[in-house]
Amino acid sequence: MKSSNPVFSRRAFHRTGQQPHTDDTPVGTNPYAQDTAGRSANAHDADTAPDARPAAQSAMTIDDVVARTATTLATVVLCAVLAWVLLPVDEADLSRSYGIAIGAGLLAFGLSLAQTFKAEPLPALILAYAAFEGVFLGVISSVTSTYISSGVVIQTVLGTMAVFAGVLIAYKMRWIRVTRRFYGFVTAAAIGFVLLNAANLLFSAFAGGDGLGLRSGGLGLVFGVVGILLGACFLALDFKQVEDGIAHGAPREESWLAAFGLTLTLVWIYVEALQLFSILNGSDRSA
Repeated sequence: MKSSNPVFSRRAFHRTGQQPHTDDTPVGTNPYAQDTAGRSANAHDADTAPDARPAAQSAMTIDDVVARTATTLATVVLCAVLAWVLLPVDEADLSRSYGIAIGAGLLAFGLSLAQTFKAEPLPALILAYAAFEGVFLGVISSVTSTYISSGVVIQTVLGTMAVFAGVLIAYKMRWIRVTRRFYGFVTAAAIGFVLLNAANLLFSAFAGGDGLGLRSGGLGLVFGVVGILLGACFLALDFKQVEDGIAHGAPREESWLAAFGLTLTLVWIYVEALQLFSILNGSDRSA
């Protein structure tokens, strides 16, 4: 099962010499260890029996994924806070703040593409992406907090955390079933969402204003909710990909790939939630 996340859809996790997971193999078992035990039982010389311990020690675990994800997200948060403090909004020249945000965002996007097309996960590249993504989020959050509502960022952070916790609980309880049909639906919806966003940006650039009106008013609220729901679906697909990687015994270093993908999804949710709460708070102020 591939994820709609561009990092995970690039390729599946590698395996540390293990047998593929099949419907006859319970999730969470180690096929490699089972195969090793069978061959070891038939071996006459114990010295020639393969040792499963090195492979087991180098296989990715959920603790590895949690640790790498925490490190990547901590980098995002730290750089966002530093950008907020050290790059205050220039109310006399707001274009300067937007220029910094756009520049950091483009650099983060370029680094994410570079990692996506790398054969192996590079921690330095992933952390550099997280740093520039943090600068981007810090600046746009500061601008939004200054011109919309001082509490909008707290609302967005809490909303993002609530979405993550809700999807994680629903996935662990098996209320969400990640199937091929689910994957196909999310992929089609994501393509449509991105195309509509692109069209809105084009109309906004040439016609001015909010283009098609997808980021303001009632239509903007609907579009923001759809964006958050899509992010929640991405999270479910990411959880499934991580679960499959652990079951197949992916190498430990690929936990960085899992962390990178989860960070991308959480950034997506944060940006969509920030847009949604900005519209809601803006409506309250104008009422």
